[in-house]
Amino acid sequence: MQKKLSVLVATCALLGLSACSLFPDKADETKNWSAAKLYDEARQEMDGGRYDAAIKLFEKLESNYPFGTYAAQAQMEIAYAHYKAQDAAEALASVERFIKLHPNHPQVDYMYYLRGLINFNDQIGFLSFIYEQDPTERDPKATREAFAAFKALVDKFPNSKYAPDSIARMKYLVNAMAQYEVHVSNYYYRRGAYLAALNRAQDAVTNYSDAPAREEALFIMTRCYDKLGMLDLRDDTQRVFLKNYPNSRFINPNAGGKQWWKFWSKADPMPAPKDAVAK
Repeated sequence: MQKKLSVLVATCALLGLSACSLFPDKADETKNWSAAKLYDEARQEMDGGRYDAAIKLFEKLESNYPFGTYAAQAQMEIAYAHYKAQDAAEALASVERFIKLHPNHPQVDYMYYLRGLINFNDQIGFLSFIYEQDPTERDPKATREAFAAFKALVDKFPNSKYAPDSIARMKYLVNAMAQYEVHVSNYYYRRGAYLAALNRAQDAVTNYSDAPAREEALFIMTRCYDKLGMLDLRDDTQRVFLKNYPNSRFINPNAGGKQWWKFWSKADPMPAPKDAVAK
């Protein structure tokens, strides 16, 4: 019995080997492609929205031709493809790798810009739910990281062609951070924690003096002072509020308008630059 079992196992093994020989691994058609062909094929996949396929080809390009402009360009394209595929973690990892490997690359400013965009999209998601979910349940970490990334670009490359858009996004992000403070303040106010609400509203007024959220922050401060019985401070704050916002929607419901944060278009930013590749 033991002998028959051994024969059966050996037969199965031989049949398995025969099957492998009958169905060999599919040949890698890209094996002998030039760097230019690999790049062009990867770009076609990218342009068609097939980001996973594009990433594989760019990775092969970088692996097969690790030196020269094509390798650096492939790394930039990989980061952008991950961004377009909404894989923030991989996109950020690719960006950081590029900056570390090529700190003096002529287009490294784009990678700083892309780092901001990746976090900015996370922040957009935060704002899209800010009125539907208790804001104290959401940490605006991506907002702060996006602001820091854009600021790094503007500080390091003030003449970059990506600087104007970065500055506009930074202003938007400041408004987002101020609005977050106001929502937390409202959260405390609704629960009767008037001193905590007052402190958060004061932070919004002090730290984000030019943000649209300052209007609501002052209004909350007035209400908090009233609840706390600090009538002189209430009256002083109300005078400041009315002087700056005489037609405020908080005292005139018909004065409301489009929410400040809804203006931002999610249109695609500038794509990964391609002029680094020598044709």
